[in-house]
Amino acid sequence: LEMARDIAARFNHLYGEHFVLPEAVVDEKAAVLVGLDGRKMSKSYGNTIPLFEPEKALRKLIMRIKTNSLPPEAPKDPDTCTLFQIYQSFATAEEAAAIRTRYAQGIGWGEMKQFLFEYLNARLSEPRQRYQELLQAPAHIEQILKRGAARAREHSVPFLQELRRAVGILPLDQR
Repeated sequence: LEMARDIAARFNHLYGEHFVLPEAVVDEKAAVLVGLDGRKMSKSYGNTIPLFEPEKALRKLIMRIKTNSLPPEAPKDPDTCTLFQIYQSFATAEEAAAIRTRYAQGIGWGEMKQFLFEYLNARLSEPRQRYQELLQAPAHIEQILKRGAARAREHSVPFLQELRRAVGILPLDQR
């Protein structure tokens, strides 16, 4: 994004205003997603939650999340808990507030892991099913991509012609 902004700003400076500078739009609560081990989620750390993972594998991943040794009835701090941080990335503010209350009352880790699994699985089951359907239909994906490319060309060809004129590159038929 930063490179695109720099290139667009430089082009606009040299040849006039043609590009709209892109702006980052990041949800504050999802700016840095927490991985399974509590660190920043990263493939290189091996702590990701694959969104289209089969239900059994998703459950296994969530049940392996490390927690502290506080007893179930002890109040817990949701802000230092990986389970809550993952949940909060998917939940609404009201849902997160309700679970925050459960933490203060002393939710058990097993109960929270099961709750998180059920919550994520409910939200990911439909996209997971759609993903599997698309994997079984590569011709359909190709058709969607071709339609998208044609629509993109409708906008990009005239814009590229405008940019070429701005830079001073004449079309071949005008040389």
